[in-house]
Amino acid sequence: MRGSDERTGALFSYVDLETRVRKDHPLRTIRRLVNEALSALEGEFSSLYSGLGRPSIAPEKLLRAMLLQAFYSIRSERQLMERLEFDLLFRWFVGLGIDDVVWDHSSFSKNRDRLLEGDIAAKFLAAVLAQPPVKKLLSTEHFSVDGTLIEVWASMKSVRPKSPEDNADEPPTSGGGRNPDASFHGQKRSNATHASSTDPQARLYKKGAGKEAKLCFMGHGLMENRHGLLVDACLTRADGHAERVAALHMIEPHADRPRAITLGADKGYDAEDFVNELRSMQVTPHVARNISGRRSAIDGRTARHSGYAVSLRIRKRIEEAFGWIKTVAGQRKTRFKGLERVGWAFTFAAAAYNLVRLPKLIAETG
Repeated sequence: MRGSDERTGALFSYVDLETRVRKDHPLRTIRRLVNEALSALEGEFSSLYSGLGRPSIAPEKLLRAMLLQAFYSIRSERQLMERLEFDLLFRWFVGLGIDDVVWDHSSFSKNRDRLLEGDIAAKFLAAVLAQPPVKKLLSTEHFSVDGTLIEVWASMKSVRPKSPEDNADEPPTSGGGRNPDASFHGQKRSNATHASSTDPQARLYKKGAGKEAKLCFMGHGLMENRHGLLVDACLTRADGHAERVAALHMIEPHADRPRAITLGADKGYDAEDFVNELRSMQVTPHVARNISGRRSAIDGRTARHSGYAVSLRIRKRIEEAFGWIKTVAGQRKTRFKGLERVGWAFTFAAAAYNLVRLPKLIAETG
């Protein structure tokens, strides 16, 4: 028979959020891994808060909500709070009851900023990777490294001369309002003479010859080659040497091993000083050879091994991680300002990428 379209309400609700989430939902595995990682950070959280005043939003709930924001490409904290109001799955993952009041978006943002002080994003990434089901998935000998540009939350019109004397050379603006028209034709701008008034730590950088310059930072990732999980991530100012310096910084903790390890990278890392530094750290450089107009730093004794070809093939998988971080997690054009805040968001997005992939990997190897 046909059901009734009448709207009925109940005085009491007996909804159990645990039963509303299906048993094979991937968020169940992710939530278990997240809770174990957050338990390991209990001491770190305690050091960020004093024993005075009213209780704030629990940092565990803050981080779980931020993970959902990355998983489901939610653009703002306001939209995230609206989603928490009606989505039972979100409430279950964060740890809110069906009758719990959702926080104001401004309070959420202010409490989130407290987590910047303790470098929680990097510690959370390490805590996830340290769990036994995850640790056995990681390679300890073969790695790949790469960098990607993160466009900042600033307009090119915010680029202004650093010294007052250069203001006379600035192009005139026309039109009123907050966003007047401006012509930059024929104007020379460089990081030595100009800086953004919106985000002074950002730098002008172009990806290659003939490309336009953009205000950006540079994100770096270190990937293990067995399953393509990110084992480290950081953010630096964009310049020609940032990728190689960051690569040495990230691979150094993994280089202190009895057996030599390998590091795959694209031809942008084919520099003699970088290759020699890797060899001094007992790291075999599996770097793509750059033979355009100069001699490659990778000699024949390295390139002739079969492992070299394998590293060059697998290293491209790090682009999958960068693609997810920038497209799904919303880091293609960051919503934050400043090197510290943007770096925190980039590292946290790297941890979210690992968590998205772990349920399937654990099921396949378990």
